[in-house]
Amino acid sequence: MKVLVVEDDLDIQDLVVALLSRAGYDVVVRDNGDAGLAAATTHVPDLVVLDWMMPGLSGVEVCRAIRADPRTKGVAVLMLTSKAQEGDIDQAFTAGADDYMVKPFRGRELVSRVQSLTVKGARSQ
Repeated sequence: MKVLVVEDDLDIQDLVVALLSRAGYDVVVRDNGDAGLAAATTHVPDLVVLDWMMPGLSGVEVCRAIRADPRTKGVAVLMLTSKAQEGDIDQAFTAGADDYMVKPFRGRELVSRVQSLTVKGARSQ
């Protein structure tokens, strides 16, 4: 299973890549919204872990674009962000996110949520 991580914070990038790689995922990383969207549409992943606040397109904008593109509309999206207000969470789900986690996060929980989303995605194909 291929996971695209779109995150501009290098420490969080490294942590997410380490956690997901150890769990057996093939992980690709991009550090901004524009590059993340390009990677999602060029090499369609099974799941995108998406930060909200990044250079270029925001995570919510990337999520909307993923949902609008026929090539990627079925890709699972997990928002991983420091934005914790109820309105932010609603906005992410309205944009098409499948799940939402707030930083700081627990590694085991991230892996569990990724596993759940990728299993659901595999079942629906």
